[in-house]
Amino acid sequence: MLNIGDKLPDFKLKGFDGNFYTNFDYADKYALAIIFTCNSSAISKAYSQRLIKLFEKYEEDSMGIVGINSNDASQSPEDSFEKMKHTAAKLGLEEMHFLYLKDEDQEVAKTFGAKVNPEVFLFNRTRELVYKGAIDDSWENEAMVGTVYLEDAIEETLDGMEIDFPETQAEGTPIIWKK
Repeated sequence: MLNIGDKLPDFKLKGFDGNFYTNFDYADKYALAIIFTCNSSAISKAYSQRLIKLFEKYEEDSMGIVGINSNDASQSPEDSFEKMKHTAAKLGLEEMHFLYLKDEDQEVAKTFGAKVNPEVFLFNRTRELVYKGAIDDSWENEAMVGTVYLEDAIEETLDGMEIDFPETQAEGTPIIWKK
C-alpha cells in the first residue's frame, strides 16, 4: 500500500490498443495521475468525461493521466479487455493518446493499495506520491462539485508546491478481486 512520499512502483500493463506500457513511458511528464477505474461502475462512468477534460486541460503542461482497470473480468464481464477497447473507442481515447490499461493479475492495484473505482494516485516530477483519494466531492452531479481535489493537487504539483490536502477519501465502487 502506497503512502504519501512513496515512489511510483514499476508496472507493465497492456493498453486497450494492444501495446504494453510501463511506468518509464511517462518519464518525461512533470506529473502523473494513475486512476484506478473500470467500465462497470456507475461512479467511474460519471467521471469519464471529467477525466478527459482534465487530460485535455493539462496535456500541454506535460501532465499524464492513465486509467487502470483492475476488476476481475471473470466476475465482471463489462470489465473484459474487449469491453475496454469498446469503451476507449466510444470515448475517443486513441485520438487523445489517453491510456486505459488492464491489470489482469491485479498486482498493480494490490501494490498501490487501491480499493475502489475510481481512486487517484498523483505523482510529482520525481515520482513521489503527493496525493491519493477522490477526484472531487460530487460524483453524482458535476454542477454540484464544491471541491476539485485532483485538479487542485495537479495545479499545486505542477507549481512545485506542497499539496494542501494530500489524502482524501475516495468514493467509489469496490474493486472486484479474483476469488
